[in-house]
Amino acid sequence: MAKFDLHLHSNNSDGSASVKELVETVIKSGIKIFALTDHDTVKGISNIEQFIPAEIKFIKGVELTCKTLDIKCHILGYGINPDSKDLTDLIELGKKLRRQKLETRITYLKDVWNIDLTKEELDWLYSRPSVVKTHLANILVNRGLSDNNVDAMKKYLDDCKTGNTKFDGEAAIETIKKAGGIPVWAHPLGGEGEKHLTKEDFLPKLRTMIECGIQGLECYYSRYSILEIEFLIKCAQENNLFISGGSDWHGTNKTVPIGRLNADDIQIDSTNATLLNLLL
Repeated sequence: MAKFDLHLHSNNSDGSASVKELVETVIKSGIKIFALTDHDTVKGISNIEQFIPAEIKFIKGVELTCKTLDIKCHILGYGINPDSKDLTDLIELGKKLRRQKLETRITYLKDVWNIDLTKEELDWLYSRPSVVKTHLANILVNRGLSDNNVDAMKKYLDDCKTGNTKFDGEAAIETIKKAGGIPVWAHPLGGEGEKHLTKEDFLPKLRTMIECGIQGLECYYSRYSILEIEFLIKCAQENNLFISGGSDWHGTNKTVPIGRLNADDIQIDSTNATLLNLLL
C-alpha cells in the first residue's frame, strides 16, 4: 500500500512550509507519491525537485481558484507543464486579480477596523507569488489581534466584499489541458470550513462541471466521511472520471495532518486513485 497525497501547499501560496520543509515532511510521513498544488502559482515546482529522493514520486500540480457559471470551485491540474504559455499567462492574470483583492482587504482593515499595515508587512505581502486571506490573517495573529488565523479571518476579513476575482472555470480547465495536465475538481462536496453538499445539491453541479471539461474528482479528502467518499467514487465511476485524493495540507496554517485522506484517517491504497494510473 503506497501512501500518497496529491493536495499539498507550500509557502509559495498559503502553506507555512518551504518546499524543502514540505519534502522533509513527506519523507517523515512515509508518503511515496505526492503533488505540489499551490494556489494559482507554479513557482515552487522549479525549486522542489532538488530535494526529492529517487524513491519518491513527484507530480507537478497547481490549484486554480475558479467560478464555473454559479459554482465556486477549485480546479486541480495534475501532470502540467509549468512553462506552458497558456498556463503562465493565466497565472499572471491571477496575480492581478489577487492584487485587486488584496488592496480591497487592506483598505477594509483600515477603514472598518482602523488597522494600518506597516511598510514591512506590506512589502512581505506584495513580494509573495500568491497572496490569500490567510496571509493577512497571519499578520493579525502576529499582532496579537486574534488567537489563530481562522478566527482572524472570521472576525476581520470575512465580511469584506471583494467582488469576483476568480478565474473562469471553463477557461481554467481548458488551460490545464493545454498545459498537458488533467483537470480535477478539488473537494467537490465542499472545502475547509464549508458546509458539505447533499447528493441533491451536488449532482446538478457535477453535470455542469463535466460539461465544462472536468476529468476527475478529488474523492478522497481529509474532511470527508467514508460515506461521502463512497458516494464520490460512485459518481466518478458512473461518469468515467479519474479518482484522486489529497489532504489539502497547509502546514501549520491548517490543522489537517499530511497524508490524511478521510475524516477517520483510514489508510488508502494508491491503487484506488485511478488518476495515478495515468500519471505514473
